[in-house]
Amino acid sequence: MNVIRYTLIDERGVVSFVGPCHGIKMFVAACSRHPSSIEQLLRLARPYDEAFIRNVESGLAIFDEHNTRENYAAFHARADGTPPAELPPFRVVDELSRALSHKPAATGVILFNLKARRIIQVQNSYAEVQRVDRGRIRQNGRPTRVLYHYALPDEWSIVP
Repeated sequence: MNVIRYTLIDERGVVSFVGPCHGIKMFVAACSRHPSSIEQLLRLARPYDEAFIRNVESGLAIFDEHNTRENYAAFHARADGTPPAELPPFRVVDELSRALSHKPAATGVILFNLKARRIIQVQNSYAEVQRVDRGRIRQNGRPTRVLYHYALPDEWSIVP
C-alpha cells in the first residue's frame, strides 16, 4: 500500500501520522468545508474512510495516555529505534517530534495548515493535490462504488 506522512496544524498544535495516499483527497475535501481545528478536520474526513480516521484518533488517544506536558519519555522511547514511517500517530511536542513530523513516508509528506489555509506538498510522489476532484468512499479500508466530490475554496493555497 502506498503511504504518505500527514502533518496537521491548527491554532492549538500539530499532529503527525502515516496513512494511505487516498487520504490526501479526503483531507482536501474536508478542508473545503472550512475546519478550524484538527479534531474538526478529522471529523469531516471520517465519512470518506471511517477505519482510517478511527485509527488516527485512537493513536492520538494512546499518545495522550502515555505522555504528559512535562514528560514525553514514552514517545522518545518509542521513537528511538522505530523507523519514522512506522511510528503511530503523535503530537508535535518538542524538537524530536517536530523533526519526525517532517520525515517522509514511502511517497512523501504533506502538511495541512488550517491556520494559514495552506496545503504544503513537502514531498509528494503519489499525485498532485487538485483543487477540484473526486474520491472514492471506503468501508473497512476497501473502496466502494460511491464517490464524493469537492472544490477547495480560493482562500486555500496549495504549495507544490
